[in-house]
Amino acid sequence: MRVSHLTAAVVLTAGLSACVSTPSPHGGDLQTVAITFEVVANGQAARCGTSLGALGSDAKRATLRDARFYVQDVALVGPDGKRTPIALTSNDWQNEQVALLDFEDATGTCVGGTSATNAVVTGTVPAGRYTGLAFTVGVPRTLNHTSTELEGAPLDIAAMGWSWQAGRKFAKIEIDPEGGVTKPDGSRSASWYVHLGSTGCTGNPVTGQTVSCLRSNRLPVVMERFDLNAQRVELDLTSLFQATRVSEDRGGAVGCMSGPTDPECGAIFQRLGLSLESGEPDVPGHSPLFTVGTKP
Repeated sequence: MRVSHLTAAVVLTAGLSACVSTPSPHGGDLQTVAITFEVVANGQAARCGTSLGALGSDAKRATLRDARFYVQDVALVGPDGKRTPIALTSNDWQNEQVALLDFEDATGTCVGGTSATNAVVTGTVPAGRYTGLAFTVGVPRTLNHTSTELEGAPLDIAAMGWSWQAGRKFAKIEIDPEGGVTKPDGSRSASWYVHLGSTGCTGNPVTGQTVSCLRSNRLPVVMERFDLNAQRVELDLTSLFQATRVSEDRGGAVGCMSGPTDPECGAIFQRLGLSLESGEPDVPGHSPLFTVGTKP
């Protein structure tokens, strides 16, 4: 059973702490690290059932519906720029290659989730001096197109699965704007959705076919100058939605579900730092959403 130990939130904060070094079976010492993530909006922690404040270019008050995402390729960066991968510790939230961060707790306006939450990625690295942090929002290609029913944690969450070639939602951020979302036909949706995942995929993993995707849509982030003790990484929902009218949808899926022709995805992908056309980062390692902040 997954254990809850998070104060939920939506700026994505990641602070890193190191524990006492332990001997490595391969020689040298290892140090344990724990990267903590947190999410906020309008400078405040975002929690299920409480107001996120005004979001979007139309400044609509909103509440949180869901906030979950996967990270892979988590590494520390040395003074010389060399990346040292963190050997992830297998548990209910992560395997050796990918970790799931879960900020919803199935209360208030958060529906379809679980009461357990997770905001930490843990593992070990060789003892040393590190000045930066790197990670990618996504699921490794070799693990992405697999069944949520057959995989173990953290890839066993049906709500994070896509019907498209049995892929995964790399990130699932959903909000409920006050008054709902007006669709082109005049009807309304209660929620505005941001689902990030690979698109343009062909091949059927069920029949053993290899799946390939035109647009990877994995988001690499690198903080080359990062004080592990005093700083954190921040992702702000206010920034994510700053160029988006969250009270309306002009066509396609409500919100942005990574569709390359969806009129809402242009502004969202720009804030992510991804090309909507190619699915590659605009500037490798840089996303407008992720900045270095001071730990409280």
